[in-house]
Amino acid sequence: MINRRFSPALALFVFLLAEVACHSTTSPSGPHAPGGVAQLSRPLSGAELSVRDAANAFSFALWGKLNAAQRDTNVFVSPLSASFALGMTMNGADSVTYEQMHAALQFGTASLGEVNGGYRSLIALLQSLDPGVTMKIANSIWYRSGFPVLPSFIDTTKADFGAAVQGLNFNDVPASLATINGWVSSATNGKITSVLGSIDPNAMMFLINAIYFKGSWRSKFDPALTTASTFTSSTGAAQPVQLMRRSGGFQYGETATYQAVDLAYGDSAFAMTVLLPKSGSDIETLAGSLSPATWQSVVDGMRYAEAVDLSLPKLTLTCERKLNADLMALGMVEPFDSNGANFARMAAAPVGKSLYIQFVKQNSFLDINEEGTEAAAVTTVGVGTTSAPVPHIMRVDHPYIVVIRERLTGTVLFMGKIVRIP
Repeated sequence: MINRRFSPALALFVFLLAEVACHSTTSPSGPHAPGGVAQLSRPLSGAELSVRDAANAFSFALWGKLNAAQRDTNVFVSPLSASFALGMTMNGADSVTYEQMHAALQFGTASLGEVNGGYRSLIALLQSLDPGVTMKIANSIWYRSGFPVLPSFIDTTKADFGAAVQGLNFNDVPASLATINGWVSSATNGKITSVLGSIDPNAMMFLINAIYFKGSWRSKFDPALTTASTFTSSTGAAQPVQLMRRSGGFQYGETATYQAVDLAYGDSAFAMTVLLPKSGSDIETLAGSLSPATWQSVVDGMRYAEAVDLSLPKLTLTCERKLNADLMALGMVEPFDSNGANFARMAAAPVGKSLYIQFVKQNSFLDINEEGTEAAAVTTVGVGTTSAPVPHIMRVDHPYIVVIRERLTGTVLFMGKIVRIP
């Protein structure tokens, strides 16, 4: 659900923002404006490159499914957030379930250890690139009290994803929702305040990633130049809009079918890319053409231009989308199968083999104004069980009673009290 329409061309920004956050860690190609960050302080490691490339490939693959399913509709998603949340979940998967998640997330031949190490390094790198930009990545796991989650799964997600892990009494729904939604609100600076409105009786775990971004334009728009205007939607409807305006130097590119511009934040490590189809082209064709290769051509085709007169809509929006069908279309089928999924590395047997992904949902927020941009995305993976009950935990590590009996007649044979180990 989206509470305000905006330019479908600008919808690409939402996707590209996450891409820029990964892709622009390399040096920009072609001449660029003086000042700001031009390159990394060190080369990316092999693990970082593997995860970055996989995250980018997954981004475009997911974008293709989302865009095809939502023609003439705003699309606002962070594939990077989905990758983090699903990457955590993948650590609990086994057999075909693991293989399908690994393939859908585009990890190729990378081992799970390499994948986790790459995620860990990339999280640290993205949050430290630009002191002039706020970039926060947070992960959390909330499980039903008594759920036999494996210590190895907890240890890995804590170490490699920095995940906060906590058991909650899901039977106390209001308290559990308050805790989980409170964490989300804090992780997104209050921009996304709720991702769960209820808890299914069979829900066992929620794995959540939150990304929060806030950056001031390197060169701000003058509010005095913002004017009321009209925006023509993809269906031809005329809509009122506040257009910000700025003239000067930008990273700029142009082909026969589109114009492209980069607006830098802070020290220029992060940027917003806007692609605008030209007359004779259309947004659906342009959006549908995006792939890792065509995106690279967009980046490579931009050069610093001293004279660009840019008008850009001022807007605020929120979105919510369930990603189950989109991920299944990418080959992630068995993880959603209540009868076939295998999460044996998440919970002790037999519960691990009764688990499946009930839903993957993303909530997102975007605000573009004269000062800069604020954006947030939260991806929630809900894991539930089919019918296997959660075992009651009984740890006999203090004084106890034993009774030996004949069960059929009810005859008690022996009774005892153990208060110490002899």
